[in-house]
Amino acid sequence: MARSIWGGSISFGLVNVPVKLFTAVRKKDVRFHQLHATDGARINQKRVCSADGEEVPYDELVKGYEIGKDRYVVVDPEELDALDPESTHTIDIEDFVDLAGIDPLFFDSSYYVVPDGPGAKAYRLLLEAMRDAGKVGIARVVMRSKQYLVAVRPVGEALVMTTMNFADEVTPQDELEGLPGSSDKVTDRELKMAQQLIDSLAGDFDPAKYHDTHREEVLALIERKAAGEEIVAPPAIERPTPVVDLMAALEASLAAARGESKAS
Repeated sequence: MARSIWGGSISFGLVNVPVKLFTAVRKKDVRFHQLHATDGARINQKRVCSADGEEVPYDELVKGYEIGKDRYVVVDPEELDALDPESTHTIDIEDFVDLAGIDPLFFDSSYYVVPDGPGAKAYRLLLEAMRDAGKVGIARVVMRSKQYLVAVRPVGEALVMTTMNFADEVTPQDELEGLPGSSDKVTDRELKMAQQLIDSLAGDFDPAKYHDTHREEVLALIERKAAGEEIVAPPAIERPTPVVDLMAALEASLAAARGESKAS
């Protein structure tokens, strides 16, 4: 059974709805520990001073912000506490916007917002009103002494709150090198072929169709080794040489996509 990670309320106008948050995504990375190769013992990490090489006890650690090479500004915990955002335990919706108007670059982590106590009717009202309007609520919330910008939207029978990146956290495209320029023009024929390729691969999104095949292969390898099987690494796969002829690549891709479509 999932456990709530935060409790408070969601507000829009003068309406407050008691809610709880539940993590909406459970990451399934394969995690490894560092071991000593000779005896298989776990490796412990130590805090060592770069100046004298001595281990530093936890109570002698301070926070420093680097302002130049080997130059730091030390900030005391009390000074940071004085700047902590006020924890109101409220998801304050400030605006309602179109979901299509938010670039996915701004989305981060998602949480289910679930009514708590007597707020089920008001929760249902907000859920259905947002669904009918086709709008997403933009709000602010404080969790773990950090202020977040969030998007609240209806997903099925629940509201989902997604933390967002602030505008100055998204890298502007004018800082990127190598983007196509005015000289990199495509022909009408190339564009038509590319559109046909897209059409041949188009369909409804089915999340169950996609799997983390690398994670599955790593777990299978671990199971085989745990069972005592001796593993022989396969030879390295030679990567095909990139095709320079764009039209030839498009035609081959389109033929392959049509062949897979017929086979299915």
